[in-house]
Amino acid sequence: MQWHRHTFESLPKNDLYALLRLRSDIFVVEQDCVYLDLDNHDQNSYHLYAKNTEGAVVAYVRILPPGTAYPQVSIGRVVVEKSARGKELGIELMVRAEEWAWDLFERERDVVIMAQSYLLQWYGRLGYVAQGEEFLEDGIPHRIMIKSNK
Repeated sequence: MQWHRHTFESLPKNDLYALLRLRSDIFVVEQDCVYLDLDNHDQNSYHLYAKNTEGAVVAYVRILPPGTAYPQVSIGRVVVEKSARGKELGIELMVRAEEWAWDLFERERDVVIMAQSYLLQWYGRLGYVAQGEEFLEDGIPHRIMIKSNK
């Protein structure tokens, strides 16, 4: 597995296409959720992704600077390609994303995610704690979760 870290400006255009395709495959097609994925946050975000030995993007996450979606740094668009699931790749993806977020910004900062409710327990294993009530985002139940690095 090869890991890549980029700003929007430094993303190779073929990789940008591949990660947008992966996001669409999972969030729109697999989850049967019609929504606008391109939300104008990608340009100011940091992009972390993994490619398999064939060079295909199989995991992706974006890091949003504090003040973009939340007062804190946030991690979103967490995706692992279907054939790459069940191999702890999602855990490695999140750990790498958290470390990069804390390196980019203040290590003491909390990290916020908007988690699909069916993944609360999975994110909980990584140290995230649910906040507030469940809500619908694009017809899918979600909860805000926060991980403190204090």
